[in-house]
Formats: sequence, C-alpha cells, structure tokens
Amino acid sequence: MTPTEVLALCREKNIQVVDLRFMDFPGLWQHLSVPVSALSDASFEDGFGFDGSSMRGWKTISESDMIIVPDPTTAMVDPFMEARTLVMICNVLDPMTREEYPRDPRHIARKAETYLRSTGIADTCFVGPECEFFIFDDIRYDQTTNSGYYFIDSKEGRWNTGREEHPNLGYKPRKKEGYFPVPPTDSLQDIRSEMMLTLIAAGVEIEAQHHEVATGGQGEIDMRFAPLVEMADNVLKYKYIIKNVAKKHGKTSRRPRSTPSAGS
Repeated sequence: MTPTEVLALCREKNIQVVDLRFMDFPGLWQHLSVPVSALSDASFEDGFGFDGSSMRGWKTISESDMIIVPDPTTAMVDPFMEARTLVMICNVLDPMTREEYPRDPRHIARKAETYLRSTGIADTCFVGPECEFFIFDDIRYDQTTNSGYYFIDSKEGRWNTGREEHPNLGYKPRKKEGYFPVPPTDSLQDIRSEMMLTLIAAGVEIEAQHHEVATGGQGEIDMRFAPLVEMADNVLKYKYIIKNVAKKHGKTSRRPRSTPSAGS
C-alpha cells in the first residue's frame, strides 16, 4: 500500500484516528495517536515527533527528541477501538541527521535483510515462528514486603476437576492430552476461531489453529512463513490481536511463546 492508497483508505473507511506504533528496545509495542487530519503525504517523509527519553534504554533527557515515520505497507484498520482507527507500524529516526535509530529493533531486522542481499547468499530470509499461548480465566500476583505469590487459573485446567463452584461440567483435558480433542473438551474453539479470523482480516496469512498439548487453555495459531521484517510485524499483530480478543471475552492471554524456524 502506498501513501496515496493509505489516505484513500482513510476516506473510504471513515477513519478518525491514526495510531502509530513502534517497538521499544525490550521488545514491546509502543504507540501514539493523532487525528486523521494530521496525516498527509508529507507525513510519510517528515514523520511525527515524540519523547525518546521515556523509552527504556533509549535516549537521555537532553537528547530526547525522536521521529517515527509510518510505513504505509503496514496499514491496517484496528479491530478493537471504538473510534475508527488506522494502525501503521513506524521506523524510528534521529530528527537532526534523519538516520535510522540503531536501537530500533525493526531497523535491526531491516538492516539484516539488506546485509543478506549484499552477501549474494540469498535475496530473502523466510521465517516461520510457531506461536503458542495460554488463555487464562484468572491471574493474581504480587510482590510485597513480606510475601510474593502468583495464582494462575483456567476453568479448563485438570486441577479444577474437584472445584465446587457451580457449574463444574467436567470435560477437562488431562495433563499433556490437550492435543487435539474436539469440543467440549476443547472449550476454546470459538475464541481461537475469532482470533484467527481477526488476524486474517488484519492481513496475516494463517495456516491452522488448534488446541495445544497442555491442559489449562493452551492454544496455537500457525502463521504462514514470510520474509523477516514482514514476519516480525506479523508477530506483533499476532500478540496484539490474541491479547485483545481474550480480553474481550473476559480472559487473559499469556504472551505467546515462539519457536522460530528459518530458511533462505
């Protein structure tokens, strides 16, 4: 998608808010939002300013000004926001030199692709992570002066077979037997299907979804392999969508675990 096509999409979808996202050094998505009226052709060159000193491990307060420049090829309509919102992933630049910020993880991935092409070994590195996650019904944790604890629970967990709360309907996967029973033992088919269809609507190509081996709500949604930077963007979309669909249903998803495989 080009800048012109992004602006046309904003008009077509009656977009009100443009959400600009980038990854911090520890690997979490950060964002700021602007009204759609602030987005123009020049935005894809000039970018938008922000305070880099508040990002962990980035800039000191004396050199805090930074710029994020949206990548039009990453545009997607956010499926969760009440106001019609267009999301774009951004590259991070120094406002004085216009050079890409070396601690921006996306820049590192793009630099790796450029280096690969320069070696003549290959033109493309395809990456296919196997992302898995848990869907929990309750999470409590704390670290106090005199205690530390965490409690994680799933109604599907085998440890809840004796739960007295009504109703306790059974059909709980036994330990290491969550791969692949049909419903009602697999109680999360509908929510995983919603996650899968939301990912597809966001432009992420999906191969399959299923319950994973563990009791207590383990799931997997497999993305089709893609070039390095595209897949890195897709993994961030994956995390965002999995967590927000879970929240929509009053549940919590643990950050997906990835087992990558790569080839040239």
